[in-house]
Amino acid sequence: MGLTKSEIFTKEQNTIAKIAKVLGHPARIAIIQHLLKIESCICGDLVNEIGLAQPTISQHLKELKNIGIIKGNIEGTSVCYCIDVENWKNIQSTLFSLFSDDSEQPICCE
Repeated sequence: MGLTKSEIFTKEQNTIAKIAKVLGHPARIAIIQHLLKIESCICGDLVNEIGLAQPTISQHLKELKNIGIIKGNIEGTSVCYCIDVENWKNIQSTLFSLFSDDSEQPICCE
Protein backbone atom coordinates (compact mmCIF):
# COMPACT_ATOMS: atom_id res chain seq x y z
CA MET A 1 0.00 0.00 0.00
CA GLY A 2 1.36 3.44 -0.92
CA LEU A 3 2.06 6.38 1.30
CA THR A 4 -0.67 8.83 2.05
CA LYS A 5 0.15 12.32 0.86
CA SER A 6 0.47 13.67 4.40
CA GLU A 7 3.27 11.24 5.14
CA ILE A 8 5.62 12.92 2.68
CA PHE A 9 5.56 16.11 4.76
CA THR A 10 7.18 16.87 8.10
CA LYS A 11 5.33 16.56 11.38
CA GLU A 12 5.46 20.35 11.75
CA GLN A 13 4.00 20.88 8.26
CA ASN A 14 1.16 18.47 9.00
CA THR A 15 0.51 20.13 12.37
CA ILE A 16 0.36 23.60 10.85
CA ALA A 17 -1.96 22.35 8.09
CA LYS A 18 -4.34 20.79 10.65
CA ILE A 19 -4.40 24.01 12.69
CA ALA A 20 -4.99 26.09 9.56
CA LYS A 21 -7.83 23.82 8.46
CA VAL A 22 -9.61 24.18 11.80
CA LEU A 23 -9.02 27.94 11.85
CA GLY A 24 -10.27 28.18 8.26
CA HIS A 25 -13.91 28.78 9.20
CA PRO A 26 -15.10 32.19 10.43
CA ALA A 27 -17.51 30.63 12.95
CA ARG A 28 -14.60 28.90 14.67
CA ILE A 29 -12.65 32.13 14.76
CA ALA A 30 -15.69 33.85 16.30
CA ILE A 31 -15.97 31.11 18.93
CA ILE A 32 -12.27 31.39 19.81
CA GLN A 33 -12.45 35.18 19.99
CA HIS A 34 -15.50 35.02 22.25
CA LEU A 35 -13.91 32.48 24.59
CA LEU A 36 -10.71 34.54 24.75
CA LYS A 37 -12.70 37.68 25.47
CA ILE A 38 -14.73 36.26 28.33
CA GLU A 39 -11.74 34.42 29.85
CA SER A 40 -13.98 31.75 31.34
CA CYS A 41 -16.04 28.70 30.46
CA ILE A 42 -19.27 29.11 28.56
CA CYS A 43 -22.11 26.62 28.44
CA GLY A 44 -25.02 27.70 26.29
CA ASP A 45 -24.52 31.30 25.22
CA LEU A 46 -22.62 30.53 22.03
CA VAL A 47 -25.78 30.05 19.97
CA ASN A 48 -26.91 33.57 20.85
CA GLU A 49 -23.40 35.02 20.56
CA ILE A 50 -22.48 33.47 17.19
CA GLY A 51 -25.95 33.36 15.63
CA LEU A 52 -25.83 29.82 14.27
CA ALA A 53 -28.02 26.82 15.09
CA GLN A 54 -27.05 24.63 18.05
CA PRO A 55 -26.09 21.60 15.90
CA THR A 56 -23.81 23.81 13.81
CA ILE A 57 -22.18 25.32 16.90
CA SER A 58 -21.72 21.82 18.32
CA GLN A 59 -19.92 20.69 15.16
CA HIS A 60 -17.57 23.67 15.29
CA LEU A 61 -16.91 23.06 18.99
CA LYS A 62 -16.10 19.43 18.20
CA GLU A 63 -13.50 20.48 15.61
CA LEU A 64 -11.93 22.99 17.99
CA LYS A 65 -11.86 20.41 20.76
CA ASN A 66 -10.36 17.70 18.53
CA ILE A 67 -7.36 19.85 17.77
CA GLY A 68 -7.03 20.93 21.40
CA ILE A 69 -7.85 24.63 21.14
CA ILE A 70 -10.73 24.26 23.58
CA LYS A 71 -11.64 21.82 26.30
CA GLY A 72 -15.02 20.95 27.75
CA ASN A 73 -16.26 20.09 31.20
CA ILE A 74 -19.61 18.49 31.91
CA GLU A 75 -21.73 20.56 34.29
CA GLY A 76 -25.12 19.04 34.90
CA THR A 77 -26.77 18.42 31.56
CA SER A 78 -24.52 20.76 29.56
CA VAL A 79 -20.90 20.91 28.50
CA CYS A 80 -19.02 24.09 29.31
CA TYR A 81 -16.16 25.11 27.02
CA CYS A 82 -13.08 27.23 27.49
CA ILE A 83 -9.71 27.79 25.82
CA ASP A 84 -7.15 25.10 26.66
CA VAL A 85 -4.45 27.59 27.63
CA GLU A 86 -1.50 25.20 27.38
CA ASN A 87 -2.48 23.95 23.93
CA TRP A 88 -3.36 27.48 22.81
CA LYS A 89 0.17 28.62 23.69
CA ASN A 90 1.63 25.64 21.78
CA ILE A 91 -0.50 26.52 18.74
CA GLN A 92 0.60 30.15 18.96
CA SER A 93 4.22 29.04 19.11
CA THR A 94 3.79 26.71 16.14
CA LEU A 95 2.18 29.39 14.00
CA PHE A 96 4.69 32.00 15.16
CA SER A 97 7.52 29.77 13.96
CA LEU A 98 5.94 29.69 10.51
CA PHE A 99 5.33 33.43 10.31
CA SER A 100 8.68 34.41 11.80
CA ASP A 101 10.71 32.26 9.41
CA ASP A 102 12.24 35.18 7.55
CA SER A 103 14.09 34.09 4.51
CA GLU A 104 17.15 36.09 3.65
CA GLN A 105 16.18 35.82 0.01
CA PRO A 106 14.68 39.02 -1.37
CA ILE A 107 11.18 38.74 -2.73
CA CYS A 108 11.56 39.33 -6.44
CA CYS A 109 8.15 38.72 -7.99
CA GLU A 110 6.31 41.84 -8.98
